[in-house]
Formats: sequence, structure tokens, C-alpha cells
Amino acid sequence: MNNKQTQHELLKGFMIDGFRNDLIDWFVQEQRDLPWRKDQDPYKVWVSEIMLQQTKVDTVIPYFNSFIEQFPNIESLANAAEDKVLKAWEGLGYYSRARNLQSAVREVHERYGGIVPDNAAEISTLKGVGPYTTGAILSIAYGVPEPAVDGNVMRVLSRVLHIREDIAKPKTRKLFEAVIRDMISQDNPSFFNQGLMELGAIVCTPTSPSCMLCPVQEHCRAFHEGVQRELPIKSKKKSAKQVSLVAGIFKNEQGQYLISKRPSEGLLANLWVFPNFIKMDELGTSKQQLESLMKTGYGLEVEMGDYLCDIRHVFTHLVWDINVYVGTFHGAPSADRKDVVLVTEEEMLEYAFPVSHQNMWKEYKKFM
Repeated sequence: MNNKQTQHELLKGFMIDGFRNDLIDWFVQEQRDLPWRKDQDPYKVWVSEIMLQQTKVDTVIPYFNSFIEQFPNIESLANAAEDKVLKAWEGLGYYSRARNLQSAVREVHERYGGIVPDNAAEISTLKGVGPYTTGAILSIAYGVPEPAVDGNVMRVLSRVLHIREDIAKPKTRKLFEAVIRDMISQDNPSFFNQGLMELGAIVCTPTSPSCMLCPVQEHCRAFHEGVQRELPIKSKKKSAKQVSLVAGIFKNEQGQYLISKRPSEGLLANLWVFPNFIKMDELGTSKQQLESLMKTGYGLEVEMGDYLCDIRHVFTHLVWDINVYVGTFHGAPSADRKDVVLVTEEEMLEYAFPVSHQNMWKEYKKFM
């Protein structure tokens, strides 16, 4: 059965108008007071939606406020130094989001005169702007009836329409997009899409949905069949790869610390880190390895100090287990190493570090 037929079967006999009206009426009354809802500025909607990807609302709020204060419009973000943007994003994670956002904003600044496109054909070509972000910006900022399908929306509609397709599969997202095109309010697509998102965030939650408080309970097929906790169907992710590392916070006699910049492509691109290496057990203990690798990797003689801590950092498909030490170094790295700098503690505040290395520094400060 193709998506068109499945879509038709799902909506057969469903009271779309009643569901839509109940959802929007509830959103008007119960929506949370969030900073990106103060106006319909497409740029602010865009920034908020990128930040909210895989990140909780409470975490995003202070980052959003600070980011908009530093980069209040398209022009300011387009002209900003990347290091400054990454510093503003520091701790929020998934840093490719920030780099892609700035790249796309620069294109809007140069190609569209600083005006965020108001149609799917143009906006969807921008870097980092997928189908969900396209739908969110167009519906919220411009009132265009475009689907915005995220995890919250799929969970809500899986239950409301009793959809038992695996939401981890790309073809299922297409099904939801097709269903929403038939359901979405033509008069108020902004509140319809935001209502679905909000319902999934605060009522129709993953493990314990508050069905007795749900404004669309009477429309929910899963609730009436008593299977709401079985939905949505989602296949399990592959187990994360485990990587063991050894790292060090090294200081010289002048009070400078050694930090280096990660490559411009790949994981944590262009962020700054303390020296760290993948462990190879055949080279000895973690401490011995770090001492040796500092010489081969940086050309520096070091005096190893004490063990500091273990840091575990979990990425989507990867887990870092890091043994961290302190120590001192002598001399300076080669002048050819443009990715390595020596900084004082005060100067370090200007550099953006990933969370794992921020945590190393916090432990170091306790240690000192």
C-alpha cells in the first residue's frame, strides 16, 4: 500500500475540523511563554528551531536570549567571526548546527538581501534547513500551511490516528507529512503546527502521557483503544561505539596552557581542546602514553603530574571515556602549527570548548 492509500485510510472517518479547532483553541490558552514567541521574526524563529533540535526547551532559553543579544539579526550573524559564534553556542552541543546556521544566514544575506525566503523551494536549499525546519519557519513566521514534522508531532499523531509505522524510518516521516497536509489549518497553520509540538512536549509525552488533561482526547484512537503507551513504534538505535582517550591539561612556567583547534570538518569541528589522544594499550599506561604522545604529536617534552579525573561524554553514536592528567611542558610548539596556541587562563575564556573539555577544566579548577 503506498503513502497516498495509507494516508486516505488513516483519515477516513476522522473529524479533522473538530480536532484542528480543539488543538488550536487549547494552544491559544495554554502555550508556554517562550522568548522566540514574542514576535514572528523569521530569523528568530529559525535560530530557535535550530537550537531546539535534540535539545530541551529549558536548556535552549538562556542560549537563545544570549545568542540574539549578540547577533540580533541576519546581518550581525552573517558578519560575525565563526569563533565568536561557536563561543556563543558553547555547551549547547551539536556544533554543526551553529556552523550550518551561519553558512545559511550568510547566503540569505548575500543572495536574498537579508530576507529569509518565504517559500519552500528557496528556503529548503539553505544549509542545515531540512523539511522540519522549512515547515516550522514558513508556518510560524509566514503563515504558510507547510508540515513541520518532528518527534513530538509523530508521537502525537501516532496516537491520535493509531499509526503503527516505525517512526525511525524516513518513509514514515513522508507519511506524516502527507497526513498533515490534509489536516493543517489553512487559516492558522502557525498555531496548528505549534499546537502539535506543544501537545507532544507537555501533555502527550513519551512515557506517561497525561491523557486526562489532553484537549484532543475525544479524537484519539489510541486512547479509546487503550494502546497509547504502546505508540509510537520506534526501532532501537545501534549501540554507540566506545572510544578510550587520554588527555592532559599542560601549563608552562609562564602560566600558559596548551590548547589546539580541531579540524574544520567532522566531529566538533573548529572547537578548541586540551591535548588528547586515542589510547593504545600496547604503549603502556595512560600516563605513559600521554607523555609519549605529547612528544610525537606536539614535539614537546612534558613532566607528567597527577591523575585528574575520568570524563565520559556521550554523543549520538559515540561514547568518549577520557583519562585526564595534569602536567607541565617546556618550550613551544612548532611555529608551523597554526592549530596550536598558548593561552593564559583569562585568554582561554575567548575560545569555544566542547562540553567534555569544559568539564575537564572544571575539575582542574577544583584540583588547583
